[in-house]
Amino acid sequence: MSARTAPEAPATPFSQPYATRAEASEAFASHVNRGKVNLLRALFAGQGGELVMGQREGARFADAYSGRWLWNCHCNGGTFNLGHRPPAVVAALKDALEHLDIGNHHLVSGLRAHLAARLAATTDGRLPGVVFGVGGGEANDLAIKVARARTGKPKIISAHGGYHGHTGLALAAGDPAYRRPFGANPPGFVQVPWNDLGALSRELGVGDSAAVLLETIPATLGMALPDPGYLAAAADLAHQHGALLILDEVQTGLGRTGTFWGYQQDGVTPDLLTTGKGLSGGMYPLTATLMTAELHGFFDEHPFIHISTFGGAELGCVAAEAMLDVTLAPGFLARVTALGERFQRGLAGLPVKLRQRGLFMGLDLGAPGAAPPATRKLLEHGIFALWANHDTAVVQLLPALTITDAEADAIIAALCEALS
Repeated sequence: MSARTAPEAPATPFSQPYATRAEASEAFASHVNRGKVNLLRALFAGQGGELVMGQREGARFADAYSGRWLWNCHCNGGTFNLGHRPPAVVAALKDALEHLDIGNHHLVSGLRAHLAARLAATTDGRLPGVVFGVGGGEANDLAIKVARARTGKPKIISAHGGYHGHTGLALAAGDPAYRRPFGANPPGFVQVPWNDLGALSRELGVGDSAAVLLETIPATLGMALPDPGYLAAAADLAHQHGALLILDEVQTGLGRTGTFWGYQQDGVTPDLLTTGKGLSGGMYPLTATLMTAELHGFFDEHPFIHISTFGGAELGCVAAEAMLDVTLAPGFLARVTALGERFQRGLAGLPVKLRQRGLFMGLDLGAPGAAPPATRKLLEHGIFALWANHDTAVVQLLPALTITDAEADAIIAALCEALS
């Protein structure tokens, strides 16, 4: 089944309250975000206008008004690791809705505890403490707060071009483009070039550093792979100066790179780890901050110093358990690695450089500004993908981890046709 011959299907009436694309777009512009509508309209000019997601299943979704199916090779940054509406997660949620709601963060929850224990086990017990949230920014905010509280130091060092969320402290650690309109950055945040141990060492040497906050592989920087040993050396440098290592695995975690956590390929264990997006199979907002037992002990002393009404909602815990059942099943991670190798072979003839770990991939087209028009070209061939914000030579490529060989070959064929 190729991208162009995939069966077309009308949008499900349930999903669309507006009769036409124009009506939906105007309502969205008036009440949600006019700038986004204008940008999508320009980006997808000649492609039927701005996309409206309609019917969705597995590795694909249909435009709500044309009924045209697209391979989802962005997956909302890994939110749809298991594809759209993964059957195991949907079934678990349907059953849970007969019995549960979000629960109450003031009380003990066996569901929350069991999910936390399973997540801790994925780190070989090295990060046994788990605090839940609802967004990646919240998870990173908490990691920064714990690092500052435990070290008694203010400074957070992050990398240029990184992305850690749009909330508070996470925003302060990210790219200036997202925070300049809101005024001066709070004190204590500095950035150094990614993959530059010398710059990191010099900044740590200045003193007062609570933590180094890095993505295991920064997606918005174009899937820039770390040099061998970089993350382990960053951890050593941080510890030498009394600082902690926080790894942001919101996009690289949960099997995306072929190991459950991306850091497991780098010979390092962080002091704190953040995860989200695909944690509940794209069906419920849920994130988590994992940490060492020593750091988690902070909450022994301050049990209500950080709360999240919807963080660790019991419905979300059920969804996440179902996600873990799929991802931790024997052979699943090996299958991700095999699919990555299939893409590597299939794309070898293209005039692009593939940046890759597992199915966390970036197509480096070699010239700044080349990726946005390539995104439009891919759309013509039935592939929805986006470029990397801080490296516009790179198209991000994140298909569902659950694709079949035939689906992988169809995506590869469409990529080759579009980009050759």
